[in-house]
Amino acid sequence: MYHNMHSGLWGFSWVGILLIIAIVVVIYLLLRNSQNQSSRPRQSAKTPLEILKERLAKGEISKEEYQDLKKEIED
Repeated sequence: MYHNMHSGLWGFSWVGILLIIAIVVVIYLLLRNSQNQSSRPRQSAKTPLEILKERLAKGEISKEEYQDLKKEIED
């Protein structure tokens, strides 16, 4: 009878230890994830004119297209 109670206690101990380890790991991962997100600079929204300038710089549009689109944006 004493032996059964003793083995039950040890079984609970291992489950308890594993549960504590799992909780610590989850907390660590959550904290690490939140720190990674807060260290990233947030990109501000670009204005249409800024996007247009970037497209011209990348060569996606010609100077004529840039001027036409710029006029439309400014109107």
